[in-house]
Amino acid sequence: MKNLDERKNLSWDRSKVSYEDRCGILKQKGLVVWFTGLSGSGKSTISAEVEYELFKRGKAAYRLDGDNIRHGLNSDLGFSEEHRNENIRRITEAAALFKDAGIITLVSVISPYRRMREFARERIGRDSFVEVYVKADIETCISRDPKGLYKKAANGEISNFTGISSVYEEPQNPEIILDTGILSVKDSSGLIINYILKRT
Repeated sequence: MKNLDERKNLSWDRSKVSYEDRCGILKQKGLVVWFTGLSGSGKSTISAEVEYELFKRGKAAYRLDGDNIRHGLNSDLGFSEEHRNENIRRITEAAALFKDAGIITLVSVISPYRRMREFARERIGRDSFVEVYVKADIETCISRDPKGLYKKAANGEISNFTGISSVYEEPQNPEIILDTGILSVKDSSGLIINYILKRT
C-alpha cells in the first residue's frame, strides 16, 4: 500500500465541467439517499423500487447496495469494526463522486455506527444527504431472514453479526423513518420518491 505521507504530492485535478453544468444537463440535482437499518429491514428492496420508479420518471439514479459493493470494491474487507468503518468510508467516497456527477445515489447499507453515518453526511454535504432509517424490530427481521443470516448467526456460523453479536446504533435525527413492520414496499418507496422529487 502506498505510504500515506506520499499524499502530500497529490492535488485535486479540477474539471472544466462544473457540478452546476452536470445538473443542468440532467435537469436534476445530485443527491445521496442513505438507507440504514438491520439486515432484513427492507433497505435493498425499497431502494431497488425507488431506483426503478425514478428511472420511469426519467431521473438519473443509481443504487449502491452494500452486498453488491462487497463483491467488488470492498471484497477485501471483513466485518470487524475497523473493516466496517472502512467499508462505509469507501462507499461514502463513491457516493460523493456520484453526487458530484449529478446522480441521485441510493445507498443501502447497514452502516451500524452513528459516527460513520455522520462522516458520510459531512463528506457528501449536509444539503445533499438524506438519511432514511428503515426501521424493523429484530423479531421482524428474524422472521423475514431473506438470506438465512440470522439463523447462521444464532448457530455461531457468522461472527460480528449486526443485531445479534454486533451493535446497531439507531439514527437519532434521520430525515425519514420507514417502519416496514407497518408500511408496504409501495408505500415506503412512494414516500421516498416524493421527498426526492421535492429536493432535486
